[in-house]
Amino acid sequence: MQLLPALESGEETLVGGQAVLEGVMMRSPHAWAIACRKPSGEVATLSEPLERPSEKHKWMAWPIIRGVMTLGYAMTLGYRALRFSANVALEEVMQDGGKDQAKTAVSQPERSGGSKSSQIREKAATVSSWLAAANIVISIAFFIFMYKYLPLLAATEIKKVNPALGGQIMFNLVDGVVRIALFLLFIWGVSLWRDIRRVYEYHGAEHKTVFAFENGDPLETAAVQKYSTYHPRCGTSFLMTVMLISIGFYMLVPVTTFWARFAVRIALLPLIAGVSYEIIRFAAKHRGSLFALMTAPGLWLQRITTKPPSDEQAQCAILALDHAMALEKERGGELVIA
Repeated sequence: MQLLPALESGEETLVGGQAVLEGVMMRSPHAWAIACRKPSGEVATLSEPLERPSEKHKWMAWPIIRGVMTLGYAMTLGYRALRFSANVALEEVMQDGGKDQAKTAVSQPERSGGSKSSQIREKAATVSSWLAAANIVISIAFFIFMYKYLPLLAATEIKKVNPALGGQIMFNLVDGVVRIALFLLFIWGVSLWRDIRRVYEYHGAEHKTVFAFENGDPLETAAVQKYSTYHPRCGTSFLMTVMLISIGFYMLVPVTTFWARFAVRIALLPLIAGVSYEIIRFAAKHRGSLFALMTAPGLWLQRITTKPPSDEQAQCAILALDHAMALEKERGGELVIA
């Protein structure tokens, strides 16, 4: 869920981002920036330009395809953001673990073998790269096991107990209900962890800041804090829409064996993701439409996945967006509010 930054559009400049470890990543169409707060209170930032593939390859902006491309692009950017935030956290931990060495590195920054602080930074970067890569692999494997394999297995076992639930429609309804139940249980369960709750607070800070930008308000703490933490273009809404839409898609494929059904669920993921993207994109522009009602469960779920942020957390989101938009201006981006 944290690998789903802002949904892109070929016509407007939309901004959005994601919460990371003790910080927020923000992106615009041609730039991204991240701000992470260290335990010392200092804020580490990074901003870089972004290429927009759909501007070079027009077919990438076609409906459905653009959703798949955006998701893949978002995962790549999310990996980079998680790696940076992990690097900041690890560097601070390593410095705290060797205070005497860190003090020596500060007082004598230049040595023939390189400063101690730079060695710590390099070591933290190496460790964080491996951690971020492992996080991506484990997250994808967990998603497939938890939300594809287990619901299908449960529906298959329930069908053995009650053959009346073995029809194409009923089987996939049961499969969908189990999938959504597992998802809700998981989201609620991890929200009880203190560290995850802090991520959810930064998630709320990101949403509030995006709302302030979209409404043309100054990016100041007081102005940002007055907004809601629930945003229709959230990755939570995307995932919930994917799960609802997938039920209908699976009903259309007349396969009956366990592994054939499992293969269909994997094979249809790109198509379902692309269609879900179009629905959320349309719903964000037409709040009173039927499609907007389909995304409502995702907004309800944000009562769990977003929490009211502190002023310091909001400041991280504001700083990240300021840096991203400054770089967007340098690259000639048109700041059109969606």
